[in-house]
Amino acid sequence: MSDERERTTGTGRLVTGLAWALLLLGLWLWGRAVTDVPRGTDGPAAGDVSAAGPVDPALLPRAAAPLGDALPQRVDIPRLGVQAPVMSRGLDTRGAIDPPPFDQPGVVGWYGAGTKPGAPGAALLVGHVDTWTRPAVFYKLSTLRPGNTVRVYRSDGRVAAFTVDDVRVLPRAGFDAHQAYGPHRPGRAELRLITCGGSFDRASRSYTANVVVSAYLTGTTR
Repeated sequence: MSDERERTTGTGRLVTGLAWALLLLGLWLWGRAVTDVPRGTDGPAAGDVSAAGPVDPALLPRAAAPLGDALPQRVDIPRLGVQAPVMSRGLDTRGAIDPPPFDQPGVVGWYGAGTKPGAPGAALLVGHVDTWTRPAVFYKLSTLRPGNTVRVYRSDGRVAAFTVDDVRVLPRAGFDAHQAYGPHRPGRAELRLITCGGSFDRASRSYTANVVVSAYLTGTTR
């Protein structure tokens, strides 16, 4: 009986490990291609690519207790003047998370199979930096700084307020999905906002980096 239990436990760990590895693979592909621009057209205007690293946690507000599960409906970023609807997105045929359609540049995509904003873990939100003719929803994402606020309106009537604690531009070469998208502190409700960054490579018709903004839950209102 003991041997059978150990085999069962070992199998469960293996399945969990494989599922996590597949998710990280998909996120790695997402990090490399989530906001790639479509093929066969001229290059777009580039967004701002400055970034700020982490600050002393003592200078930021304390983390709030995580909330239960509820669907995100809208994202507000006061410093950027962003008020954007949210759509759930899944994986494409390559296993990467599908961003919002290019004909909806003002929409933010949420990885619907992952953590819900406000719940424990890191919820993933992605938006385009620009189109071929104009800036998109996350055009100025890299100008956010630690201490700035991101609000997520949820289907349970709560507004989850997140405080930015880290802004990074991560090159796609050698991209580390776990570093970019994994929770920074176990048990916290965290948020990742991702878009294109770096320079635009005309040969591959894509950007050379990703802007990754990390934030954590610091309050809720109704």
